[in-house]
Amino acid sequence: MISIKVPCSSANIGPGFDVVGLSLSIWLEVQVTIDTSITKSTTPLNCVITYEGDGADHVPLDADANLVTRTALYVLRCHDHRAFPPETRVHIINPIPLGRGLGSSGAAVVAGVMLGNVVGKLGLSKDRMLDFCLMIERHPDNVTAAMIGGFVGSYLRELDPVDMERKEIPLAEVLPEPAGGIDTGVKPPQPPQGIGHYIRFGWAKEIKAIAIIPNFEVSTASARAVLPQEYSKQDLIFNLQRLAVLTTALTRSPPNAELIFQAMQDKVHQPYRKTLIPGLPEILASVTPQSHPGLLGICLSGAGPTILALATHNFDHIAEEILARFSQEGIQCDWKVLEPAYEGATVAQI
Repeated sequence: MISIKVPCSSANIGPGFDVVGLSLSIWLEVQVTIDTSITKSTTPLNCVITYEGDGADHVPLDADANLVTRTALYVLRCHDHRAFPPETRVHIINPIPLGRGLGSSGAAVVAGVMLGNVVGKLGLSKDRMLDFCLMIERHPDNVTAAMIGGFVGSYLRELDPVDMERKEIPLAEVLPEPAGGIDTGVKPPQPPQGIGHYIRFGWAKEIKAIAIIPNFEVSTASARAVLPQEYSKQDLIFNLQRLAVLTTALTRSPPNAELIFQAMQDKVHQPYRKTLIPGLPEILASVTPQSHPGLLGICLSGAGPTILALATHNFDHIAEEILARFSQEGIQCDWKVLEPAYEGATVAQI
């Protein structure tokens, strides 16, 4: 059996909208077996899917509909394999909360690309697999963090609009329909080499991430719909200044709480998403290094509704304050203390 493990991720980290991402220690696992005694399968696309974990009551189990296997099929078809080898069994174990701002779709895309690479015996490097991820996800922050690991900054090269419209390319679930990934019988367009570029930043060993996970979903499409089409020069400069400081401040040991807290402020996405997340402005303003020693900074994780608090200690007290604020809005939450997943996505024989 082969095990593919992909960490969840938090994007933006305050001012780094669509630019920075942090892989964290909740792992999607895809267990793969191929029954070589079966040479001709009656299963559609030669793939049987089973699933456990978050979303088990509604995640599709058809190979051409599930995001993991739909992604793998795209990779396979780019390499002249029309289906999975007979008979492929894929068991998905998913503890990443869906639609909560922790990169669940990004992890699924990364797992799918790695699945295609494994079962097709394609021998693709991580950098080349990242190209395939970016044809599907189109936002580099989550998938780069999940694939490469750690705290990363990334950007995406401009792609040919004609190629991007091809219906053979599957789209991540966060994007509007149609889902794509249709088998037209035509070979899908392969991504250009090096369409994604990234750099790994350092991370001070003392810093952990508290994830406060509310019990409701916010779709990325909805969270993007509330953003303005244009920003003022002042707001863009505000974010650029803070991001320039933040990427180095988080590497310094011991961390400077006041510097990091101010560098994690944002005027590009969080102010516009407060209508989707009750209590968000109060939470971001009321939990500070002065009120809660150990706290370094606080932000919306990705599109939300998860809140990410970076801290060195006092995790229970910080979490309890945020939980109490959400409770005033009638919202219950789970919470976890997470660490960076430095290795990113991995493949192992088990």
